[in-house]
Amino acid sequence: MSIMRAGSKAEALRFLASGNGVDSVGAGNVGAAVLAVELDYETGWQDAVELGRLGEKRGIKVQYRGQESIAVRSREALIEGLATPKTTFRQRNLYCQFDLGTLADHELVELEAKATRLGDYILAGHLLRDVDDVW
Repeated sequence: MSIMRAGSKAEALRFLASGNGVDSVGAGNVGAAVLAVELDYETGWQDAVELGRLGEKRGIKVQYRGQESIAVRSREALIEGLATPKTTFRQRNLYCQFDLGTLADHELVELEAKATRLGDYILAGHLLRDVDDVW
């Protein structure tokens, strides 16, 4: 299943208009892709019902998620991940799979401040349930 990330309502509408959903498979287009559109913008939650109904008519799932869970394997991965430009509107919960106690107090404070500016949270790794990405 192809998942398309929409950064705006207009982009989501374009994906829905051009996508080949389940309905097209039933119409004799064997092998056509089943698409899902993820709404990844601030007001996506407001558009989710309307776009979901439109997508349902075309056999395309529309979903909105306000956050994602990221397993962070090391101190270096955390520093690098927070330094990389953020490409999602979603809040990222950064579950550190390394001992946060190994960070100097001032370094942890700086990393937490940077994460907060980005709308993200640094959390202990044992709290992780589902993983969306790994750093």
